[in-house]
Amino acid sequence: MISLGIDPGTATVGYGFVEEDHDGGLRAIAYGVITTRPQTPMWERLRIIYESIVQLVQEHQPDRAAVEEMFFAKNVTTAITVAQGRGVILAALASTGLPISEYKPNNVKQSLVGYGGAKKPQIQEMVRMLLNLEDIPRPDDAADALAIAITDLHSTRYAGLMED
Repeated sequence: MISLGIDPGTATVGYGFVEEDHDGGLRAIAYGVITTRPQTPMWERLRIIYESIVQLVQEHQPDRAAVEEMFFAKNVTTAITVAQGRGVILAALASTGLPISEYKPNNVKQSLVGYGGAKKPQIQEMVRMLLNLEDIPRPDDAADALAIAITDLHSTRYAGLMED
């Protein structure tokens, strides 16, 4: 099974495709970021994000997708722009017909390191170890997206076990 994890934003959107084999082993298929320039009008930035997400799904054919839920930022303007990006990402994923899950940042941390208050370096190192990568994925948004995909695969497997 392949999950697409997405760390939403408008300037930078992290994405990561992770495959889980029948034995529970994990492998990174692709990861990176979609970037938009701040001087570009917001409607154009949102269009770029939408089209990029649809293109990534068509290219890598995941079975499902997962998006990080928003947490309230101190800066209202930042929260609004992230919310706009997140909405466009959800619409793009919905247009592809993929099942979509959403995870709070603390749930991602809990899933990967067993502690919802874990710091970013701990998460990044665990992503590197779980995916047998030589280096921590860069930029941070890509590592976060891989963490979201791993969380989604773990949650999906657990839900499947509960149904049996």
